[in-house]
Parts: sequence; C-alpha cells; structure tokens
Amino acid sequence: MNWQVIYYNTKVQDAILNWPKKILQRYLRIVTLIKEEGPDLGMPFTRSVGRGLFEIRVKAQEGIGRVFFCYALKTKIVILHSFIKKAQKIPKRELEVVKKRMKEVINHEL
Repeated sequence: MNWQVIYYNTKVQDAILNWPKKILQRYLRIVTLIKEEGPDLGMPFTRSVGRGLFEIRVKAQEGIGRVFFCYALKTKIVILHSFIKKAQKIPKRELEVVKKRMKEVINHEL
C-alpha cells in the first residue's frame, strides 16, 4: 500500500527543506519509508503523541528535528508542523500550533 504525504501549507514544507543538511537527509529517508511502509514505523522513527497525533523523530549531529502529522484519509497523512528541538520537552507553543492545525484538517479534510 502506497501512502501519500502532503503538507499543511507551503510554509511547513519550506521550513523543513531549510533544515540543516544531515537532519533534512534523514527526514527525507524516513518520509520515503513512510510512503512505502506506512507511518507506523515505530521508534526511533515515528511515535504516537496521543489523540491521533504522531511525530517523526529525526536525529543527526546537527541536532534533533520533530515533524508532527495526522491521518487525513486511509492512506494520506498531513504534515502539520515542524521544528528543531532545543529542549527535552516539546514546547507548549509548538503543541498549540499542531493541535490547532490538526483540528482544521479533521474538520475540513485537506
């Protein structure tokens, strides 16, 4: 089964494409796996955050990236938000953005 990965908007996609080179390369490799195998890759690649929200976990020498996504349809996932991690916990502000966007996706089906 092939999965489709879409972005919430071009700003989300552009932000990821501007990540440091090694982090971006690892992210692209994980997204390729998701397209082929599905988003439930498990640790260390993907993890459920709860309530239908998931994260792609990217780690490289340059830092740690997090990409949040949800399911839109059976074989479509929507990349909602991303950031380069600077602390152990996910910042509250980042989670608020993700939850707001997820609600919009669920209500409007991109």
